[in-house]
Amino acid sequence: MTDNLKAFLDAKVAQYNQPNFIANDPVCIPHMFSKKQDIEIMGFWAATLAWGQRVTIIKKCKELIGLMDGAPYDFIINHKEPDLKKLLSFKHRTFNDVDTLYFIHFFRQHYEKFESLEDAFIPSGGDYSPFRGLGGFRSYFMSLPDFPQRTKKHVSSPSQNSTCKRLNMFLRWMVRKDNNGVDFGIWNKIKPADLIMPCDLHVDRVARKLTLIQRKQTDWQTAVELTDNLRQFDPADPVKYDFALFGLGIEEKF
Repeated sequence: MTDNLKAFLDAKVAQYNQPNFIANDPVCIPHMFSKKQDIEIMGFWAATLAWGQRVTIIKKCKELIGLMDGAPYDFIINHKEPDLKKLLSFKHRTFNDVDTLYFIHFFRQHYEKFESLEDAFIPSGGDYSPFRGLGGFRSYFMSLPDFPQRTKKHVSSPSQNSTCKRLNMFLRWMVRKDNNGVDFGIWNKIKPADLIMPCDLHVDRVARKLTLIQRKQTDWQTAVELTDNLRQFDPADPVKYDFALFGLGIEEKF
C-alpha cells in the first residue's frame, strides 16, 4: 500500500507542480515580481490573506499592490506619512487598516536591518527548527512598541497549537527548490527537509482519506504527523506533496 500510495502521490505532484498551477492560486501574487524583497513581502501578505475564495484573495492582493504604487518594497522603505492615507481603505475579511499599517511598519523596521525576511525566522545563534522558527517569528513580529493587539490573530504560532497553515505555505513558497517554476527557492538557511505541511481543510480531508493522518483533531501535531508520514516518501522534500493533496481536494474533489 505504501509503495502504491507513494506512486499515486508522486504522479499528482507531477500533475499539479506546474506553471499552470500558478494562475488560480495566491502564489501568483509574488510571481508578479522579480526583486527578492517584493517577492517576500507580497508572498507573506498573500499567505496572510489566504482565507476565503482564491479569486477574492488574488483580487485583494492586487488591490493592495496598487495602493503601494506597484512597488511594495520601494513604497515600504521610502514612503512618507501622507502616503499611508490611501491604505486606510484596504480591508479583507477581518484584516483592516490597522493591520495594514502595522505590516508596513514591521517590514520597514526589518528591512532597515536585514536584506531578507528569512532572517526573521532564524533563531539568534541557532539552527532552524519549525517550532522555534515559527514561534520566534511571531514574537519578533509582535515586538514593536506600537503593536496593536488586534493584529496578533493574523500570525499564528505552534505554541498556540495552530497548524500555522499560512506561515507554512509562505515558507514552502520561499524555501522549496525545483525547476518547476511554482515555488521560488530563494531562501537558503532553511532547508526543504525542515518544512511542515500547510494543513488546510482540503489537505486535511484528503490526507485523512488516505490514512496519512490518524490524530482526531486538527492542530500543530496533526501537521507534524502528516509531514512525518510524507517524509517516508521523500525525506528531503516532504512538503512537495502539498501539491498532490491540495490538488486532489480542490481540483478533483477527492
